[in-house]
Amino acid sequence: MKSHESGFFWTSYTDLMTSLFFVMLTLYVLTVAVLKAQQEATEAELRKIKEIQNATSSLDPTLFLYQPEYKRFVLRRQIQFAAGKSVIPASDEAYLYRVGQSLKTLIKDLGERYQGQDIKYLVVIEGMASLDSYAYNDELSYQRALALHRFWIRNSLRPDPEVCEMVVAGSGIEGVGRDPLETLNQRILIQIIPKIGTI
Repeated sequence: MKSHESGFFWTSYTDLMTSLFFVMLTLYVLTVAVLKAQQEATEAELRKIKEIQNATSSLDPTLFLYQPEYKRFVLRRQIQFAAGKSVIPASDEAYLYRVGQSLKTLIKDLGERYQGQDIKYLVVIEGMASLDSYAYNDELSYQRALALHRFWIRNSLRPDPEVCEMVVAGSGIEGVGRDPLETLNQRILIQIIPKIGTI
């Protein structure tokens, strides 16, 4: 009798272990499949983010120079403000007009390319100042950026505000990537930053 009960126990135990093995195997396969799907979705999102970030590289290379170490664009032509002044030199107005046109066209193209997606752009116009004895370099750098912003607005070169927000900023005598020759820091930088929502 004990032998019969013992055989029944081991048969049931074996069936239970076999069932548990198949349950665990099924859960493992499902987990691997879900993780693989999540990885593929994450990789697709990453590719899309890189594509959006790289889209700004289609700026006119005759007007803009990309500095990868600072992840920013600078104007290829040095806009040299007079010391202590924020007036755009008349000799640079035609060039800055072309810069504004190029930027407006790029933002328009990006808006059309990514229409219906939650993607916006932030354009930062950053004024700079040279390290000298002038007491108001922070204000001066802001005034230089503001001068360019106002110039573009006067000439109807403001990018579509539905796609692009423009920010005027002044870094004074601070900031990264400053030129060792201080007089060359009396300039303007342009930074284009994608604002990516849900992909």
